[in-house]
Amino acid sequence: MADSFTLFDKPLDPLPDRPRVLVTGAGGTIGGDFAAFHRDRFDLRLMVFHESEAAERDLSRFGEVVEADLTKPETLDAACAGCVAAVHLAGEPSPSATWPVLERVNIEGTYNLMVAAKRAGMQRVVQASSIHAVSGYPAGRQVQADDPVNPGDLYGVSKCFDEAMGRYMAEQEGLSVIAVRICAYQPRELAEGDGGLKLLDSFVSDRDLCELLALCVEDRRLRFAVVHGNGNNRFNRLDITETRELLGYAPRDAATEINDQAAAVAEAVIEHDVDGGGQESGIREDV
Repeated sequence: MADSFTLFDKPLDPLPDRPRVLVTGAGGTIGGDFAAFHRDRFDLRLMVFHESEAAERDLSRFGEVVEADLTKPETLDAACAGCVAAVHLAGEPSPSATWPVLERVNIEGTYNLMVAAKRAGMQRVVQASSIHAVSGYPAGRQVQADDPVNPGDLYGVSKCFDEAMGRYMAEQEGLSVIAVRICAYQPRELAEGDGGLKLLDSFVSDRDLCELLALCVEDRRLRFAVVHGNGNNRFNRLDITETRELLGYAPRDAATEINDQAAAVAEAVIEHDVDGGGQESGIREDV
């Protein structure tokens, strides 16, 4: 699986206590949650598109709030200055977004952020990729981190570019990048409802994903990696074996623990036990 990651010949220097970390898209769901979970772990600089986003979630409780725009490169240098890493969550999040929007925000915007991070002397960018970068694979097929990208929509195409841009910056420009393919990150109330059954193989909780993002910031060995942000589900659409091994990721939450319908389905398809109450195997007469 080494095609999905590369290592430094010499690990990065240890991080200081509470390193300064830029969080782009801090006004969004994941960005705000990351800030709330890790305000004591990191010295956070929270980048928003407009100050109203910060006020809505009262982000100033968690760190320094700055305004900047991914599509305006001149606004990004000040946001990046003095930070050792960035958690890049800003972007157009809709799978149904049109190409002009995706090109401007997810492609040009990511390019602008990466270049600004390099200019600022950052060590690493932790980049929000998505399950949509590989959602073109058939349902039921577990995707490995080193499988070729296979986007199922234009949003996924934009995330494929982001991963490629990250690898270029890491291996050619010296800016370490870890791309996290984020799965179904949902508010708990939605995961508990009727729609939660659809999350059986892709659910990831707020605390698990935010911990994974923090582990990506703190890692000192990886030059580049694509890792999978899936939860502790019985079957994961994106395999997390390599993510566990590289980063010590240990997700705690599963869709079946939150959604009763999902729990019932999991119970119905639990591993076949030839000695149990299911249909008896024909081999019983010979063993």
